[in-house]
Amino acid sequence: MARVDPHDPGVEAARRRSEEAGDAAGSPIKVGKGQVRFGTASWTDPTMTAPGVFYPEGARTAEDRLKFYASQFSMVEVDATYYVLPNKRTAESWVERTPKDFVFDIKAHALMTGQPTEVSRLPKAIKEELPDELKEKKRIYRKDMPKELLDGVYAQFRGALEPLLEAKKLGAVFVQFSKWVFPSNEARELILETRERLGLPIAVEFRHGSWFNEKNAERTVRFLQDNKIPFVAVDEPQGFKSSVPPVVVPTNADLAVFRFHGRNAENWEKKDIPPSERFRYLYDEDELADWTPKIAVVAKSAKQTHVVYNNCYSNYGTTNAREAARLLAEMQG
Repeated sequence: MARVDPHDPGVEAARRRSEEAGDAAGSPIKVGKGQVRFGTASWTDPTMTAPGVFYPEGARTAEDRLKFYASQFSMVEVDATYYVLPNKRTAESWVERTPKDFVFDIKAHALMTGQPTEVSRLPKAIKEELPDELKEKKRIYRKDMPKELLDGVYAQFRGALEPLLEAKKLGAVFVQFSKWVFPSNEARELILETRERLGLPIAVEFRHGSWFNEKNAERTVRFLQDNKIPFVAVDEPQGFKSSVPPVVVPTNADLAVFRFHGRNAENWEKKDIPPSERFRYLYDEDELADWTPKIAVVAKSAKQTHVVYNNCYSNYGTTNAREAARLLAEMQG
């Protein structure tokens, strides 16, 4: 009989664990004077929306799925905005389909964090204004964009989120830098520029370990604390140059963020695979429990703490989010 991988046991095994975890993730958990919210980094991944995985039978439309998801968790991260600039009508629908106290974290568009974006995915108005040599490219970078068009990207992004702001449902914009963005004055200035251009709360996640090596760790933390920028603490595979260590440090009194990417070292830097395969990993309870006191300590120094499971393969992220919420609730008595 083939041995089942405990970190990839399949839908049914994860479902049993999810059912045992209960519903603590359905509302914020009070820690000290702050609140901790649990959720996932997607509610629309194809492996998650497949029949019989997470959504009940009959929840087939975008509206049905978001309403169901929001009945199970108190926050969600929107990843689609990294690839395509959001529009106001979509944000309005998010407001309409979720409870009053529900919160969205929005991932910054690729052009804001030094990543390339596909020209075909830019809004028509911006695409038409591109210089001819850029129109012919498949992908373009921030440095390629004329200033006024880059201004337009920020303006559309911010304007589209207005309904979330008005409804008090915007948590933060997650500014996730690529693994080729190393510690430098230029990178630090880009972080501050991004916050200023957006005029919205941001939280920063680094994707290269050098930000927290012996030479740079102290300066990185001081920069974030001095500028009151929420730091995104991560759990991810270690042993790669890009690996960010699981550093936990409070840098902002309003918001703290934890993101769990899984520990699938085999797929972490593999090329040409779907994102869900990179994060195909179900944490066991001991791994989750190791983080519970760390989350609790940070949560006592922030008004809001968001704990986001990015291992959104199948029902793995939703299962772990429920289990982690139960562990924290039990710790609070």
